[in-house]
Amino acid sequence: MIEDKNQHRTQLSQVGEISLIEHLTKNFGIENPSTIKGIGDDAAVLDFKNLKTVLSTDMMVEGVHFDLAFMPLKHLGYKAVVNALSDIAAMNATPTQILISVAVSNRFPVEALDELFDGFTTAANFYKVDVVGGDTTSSNKGLILSITAIGTANEEDITYRVGAALNDLIVVTGDIGAAYMGLQVLEREKQVFLVNPNNQPDLEPYSYLVERQLKPEARTDIKELLEKMDVKPTSMIDITDGLASEVMHLCKQSGTGCNIYEDKLPLDPQLINVCEEFNINSTTVALNGGEDYEILFTVKMEDFDKVKHNPHLSIIGHMTDANSGTNLVTRGNNLISLKARGWEAETNDEDSQVVL
Repeated sequence: MIEDKNQHRTQLSQVGEISLIEHLTKNFGIENPSTIKGIGDDAAVLDFKNLKTVLSTDMMVEGVHFDLAFMPLKHLGYKAVVNALSDIAAMNATPTQILISVAVSNRFPVEALDELFDGFTTAANFYKVDVVGGDTTSSNKGLILSITAIGTANEEDITYRVGAALNDLIVVTGDIGAAYMGLQVLEREKQVFLVNPNNQPDLEPYSYLVERQLKPEARTDIKELLEKMDVKPTSMIDITDGLASEVMHLCKQSGTGCNIYEDKLPLDPQLINVCEEFNINSTTVALNGGEDYEILFTVKMEDFDKVKHNPHLSIIGHMTDANSGTNLVTRGNNLISLKARGWEAETNDEDSQVVL
């Protein structure tokens, strides 16, 4: 983490926990009528009336999930919230509240935490969710973030990983693989900087990929989009560990196989160009990159005409009989068995990606 030595630093030891919490949370407001009591008491009070409640928790650990050498703290706070809200969106639900817990070492001054919480605040305001609680504690292992997300949905709208059937269409939002290649660009520039700190990186040719890594977005818009199209998904999951891994989850839960078509994968032109620069197969990246935070879902075959021309959606395959397995149909019309070899938290081995 690059620091300005002339910048004023308020050590955590100079402020008490209560004062620190009050300072960091002063900009959190209340937007949702379901929030009866937010920050300021022993627990939040929420009232969802007749709606069903969905909850999810995600943790991010320094050195495992993020590198502060190139991840600005404000971007980190924003991304941590997106990471949690994406799980709510993947249930076809609407996020309403979050709880934020932070474990931090004394190498971070109060001003650094201000940057982090500015990211939390920006994300909360953008996605219109209320921050209703959390916790702060000390850490001797670097920075650790935990976000609990809460959302609501009508019972009939909630979509699970189970539910897909034979011949259901497989659909993905946005484009995939860009976040992974953004990480490769940042890792490369970090190594160059370590060799020569005077060499400032030119990231302009990689702007989209870097943004997808440092400031991704949760697809909370998809629920409303599908409602307007009168499309009810049969199964759904968000893409955090890579497309191959996620589609295999849907198949396992639903008791199906699948065919994914290589020529239907939505790839941004910048991704294709940078994959060529790095001599990496773009299909491999699309299948196993991870951290795209797009939504993968299935719909019934009769919804084909409703989905096929929407610019936000790509039909990439269909569900098959379970005995057929999970397959990629290549541009040469060959069948390759999908393998889920995306990023693994236990090893942090970024080289364990599938090679076709």
